[in-house]
Amino acid sequence: MKKIVLFVMALVMSVTANAQFEEGKGYLGASLSGLDISSQQKQFHLGLNAKAGYLFMDNLMALGELGWEHWQSDPDKFTIGASARYYIIQNGLYLGAGLKYKHAKDYNDVLPGIHAGYAFFVSRTVTLEPELYFDISTKGSDYMCYGLRVGVGVYLFKDQYQIRR
Repeated sequence: MKKIVLFVMALVMSVTANAQFEEGKGYLGASLSGLDISSQQKQFHLGLNAKAGYLFMDNLMALGELGWEHWQSDPDKFTIGASARYYIIQNGLYLGAGLKYKHAKDYNDVLPGIHAGYAFFVSRTVTLEPELYFDISTKGSDYMCYGLRVGVGVYLFKDQYQIRR
């Protein structure tokens, strides 16, 4: 009986996510990082990110990102970046790569990075998005970081943001 229930749930989830990542849709998202799963666990860390994106091809999204990071013993850092996200299959699994510029009072860095996550649809347009990330510092291995981000995303359909007469 458990196998049947799990199969039906998987089927419903795959049907719900079908055609969610088609060309022309917009995306708005926010995420939280620093959940004690990072490369520098010795100190308190909190990060907030805001993202906006556009699916310019089926399953391929361009994203812009703004972020803020607070570390217990360092000055706050601000980031701006661009990335691309590819949805591997229509169930919400994605891979991405991007480039960020990080700035603080006495610190500037360019960080190429990769990320992988899952867009779990809780409604027709709203998703919960756990994501693993790895950012490589151009300054050295002491500045690279990896961890877990948990976010919320909203996928905007073409007809949602058109003005109707």
